[in-house]
Amino acid sequence: MRFDTKLVHEGQRTRFGHGDVIPPIHVAVTFDPSAQDPARYYYARGESPTREDLETCLAALEDVRFALAFSSGQAAGAAVLSLLEPGARVVASDDVYGGTYGLFELCRRRGVDVRQVDLSDVDGTAAALSGGVNLVWVETPTNPLMKVADIGAISAAAHRAGAIVVVDNTFASPALQQPLAAGADVSLHSTTKFIAGHSDVLGGALVLDDPTLHGRLLEHRTVVGGVPGAFDCYLVHRGLKTLSLRVARQVANARAAVEVLTASPLVAAVHYPGLPHHPQFELAARQMSAPGSMVSFEYLGDVAELLRRTELFAAAVSLGGVRSLIECPASMSHRPVPREVRARAGIADNLVRLSFGIEDPADLVEDLCAAMAAASYAEGSATR
Repeated sequence: MRFDTKLVHEGQRTRFGHGDVIPPIHVAVTFDPSAQDPARYYYARGESPTREDLETCLAALEDVRFALAFSSGQAAGAAVLSLLEPGARVVASDDVYGGTYGLFELCRRRGVDVRQVDLSDVDGTAAALSGGVNLVWVETPTNPLMKVADIGAISAAAHRAGAIVVVDNTFASPALQQPLAAGADVSLHSTTKFIAGHSDVLGGALVLDDPTLHGRLLEHRTVVGGVPGAFDCYLVHRGLKTLSLRVARQVANARAAVEVLTASPLVAAVHYPGLPHHPQFELAARQMSAPGSMVSFEYLGDVAELLRRTELFAAAVSLGGVRSLIECPASMSHRPVPREVRARAGIADNLVRLSFGIEDPADLVEDLCAAMAAASYAEGSATR
């Protein structure tokens, strides 16, 4: 089956002969093994039919054997980092989601050396890997500066050093980028975002093909208990069916807005992998089937005023849903990251991040332009 067919058909098994087109939701927490042939389900912290349906689909989308669903993207990331012993060394993207930075800080407290570097810099990455490394954490495109790292080249270098490669694929989703096919060991998703797609359910996932690594991560999840409930799995799986349709519209909307933003005198710079002047434009074109629907730009006005002025763009964190969102990373999604760390990564206080939904592109462009104009006028009036 091809990708879009897998979205609809994988993980859709039915069990009771009732002719269900969509599998029922199994809310049971405990199961009677004697009623099963063979016995497979015991306790929902370890095994759950509805969760397995979702995992089957997620694994199929990347043509591998295993996927593990978690209660959030943070829980999925914490499971990966739990593999590390004190003294282990991690090389990671410097520009990452604020919650990921928090996970790195927890690792540092327990004696794990986490070094964050610009993984889009080939020479700098090679130097960082040369000192010995246990795990490489790649976020591409990065949050919020949209830098793109070469998954294949980094994976090859990391494997020569004996390291595991984890790619946070949240910004792209499996619809636009396939990290495991490029050479990574683990593909990480916050399924809250594009995969579920409706901003109404938390979830995370790890997708991989190594049975030993899968066993270790499954043991961690079972013992720690960071599992999603049946209804959460159902919502994520339901949203997943329309992933390609949603992403295509979201990318088209982003492209329409980027054209206007690059021409605006109120914008100093636009960060989007689909722009020819983006430093990794050619890499993004090779590595991704489309440049995505996440855009950030440096606004030459009062960011807080801009966020108050948009009507269609909700001023809120998160991304990947059907409704468009606008936020200021420095004061919102990346606020827990120390200012000096943000400054080193290039996350300025006037940086604005957009997540495009599935609305009409003309309406979104009009809303954004009107909000920038109104914010600029309000700021000018206040200074007169």
